[in-house]
Amino acid sequence: MNWNSIIQIIVFLSLTGPGIVGNILMFVRLVYTSAFRTEKKPVNLILIHLAFSNMIMVCSTGIRDIATVFYFRNILGDISCKAVVYLTRMARGLSICTTCLLSVVQAVTISPRTIIWEKLKQQTSWQVLTYVILFWILNILTSSNLLYYITAGSGMNKSGVSGYIGHCYMLPSRQIVKWLFLLFMAVRDLLFQSLMGWSSGYISFHLYKHHKRVLYLHSYSFVNSFSPEIRAAQSVVILISCFLFFYWADFIFSFYTGSMVTHNSIILDIKTCLVLGYAVLSPFVLMKRDVPVAKS
Repeated sequence: MNWNSIIQIIVFLSLTGPGIVGNILMFVRLVYTSAFRTEKKPVNLILIHLAFSNMIMVCSTGIRDIATVFYFRNILGDISCKAVVYLTRMARGLSICTTCLLSVVQAVTISPRTIIWEKLKQQTSWQVLTYVILFWILNILTSSNLLYYITAGSGMNKSGVSGYIGHCYMLPSRQIVKWLFLLFMAVRDLLFQSLMGWSSGYISFHLYKHHKRVLYLHSYSFVNSFSPEIRAAQSVVILISCFLFFYWADFIFSFYTGSMVTHNSIILDIKTCLVLGYAVLSPFVLMKRDVPVAKS
């Protein structure tokens, strides 16, 4: 085992370990809280789904990295390759959609008490569950091409593939199929990130007004005495900022590796860190700042 493999192992363990533990802790905590409370808060269901999506992403990426770093080529046969890559892509899409829903719900939660906002605030957990089901349908369909075009790399001509993920390879597809699925993913990401941008901007504006009001009404020593809703809103803004950073950094690296057709291990390690960064960091941000206390 060379130094490059050792570095890959360290990076892999430092990301997947905390990521799995953090998301499991958040998932169990939220399920326990929801089970023993008569009032079912929609935001709790959103956070449970976000933790579950992140767990799928971390675990599926972890299986792929184990096979890559330790050269367990037999682990990733055709079916395993399809499952791992498909789950990673689908969980990433679910994470985008769920984070967007969380930001919109939080923006509605802290909004002024007008008739329109009050109607939106009356969303129940069952209505949120409907959105979650729609997210699953959307991302299952958007990533369905991978079930056909992903294959294991053993015993095949590598010149005929368009790219690889660990020991799994992407077979070339017809241009219309390729661009159709790319269009679906681009529209999905653009739509949900636009909603994220609007809601985070609205939340930030509301937090700014709250800060100015606190400065006006109280002395400086009371500036940090925020209500639970305000603290939850701050956490959501931090979460969205983390998401957008990791998403666009990953997009830039993916574009670079795709255009340069580079398989440099350092670049691929950085890309793995960017793919997992949000899934690993988000549960600790949410648990530290106690987002579930936000009222809906």
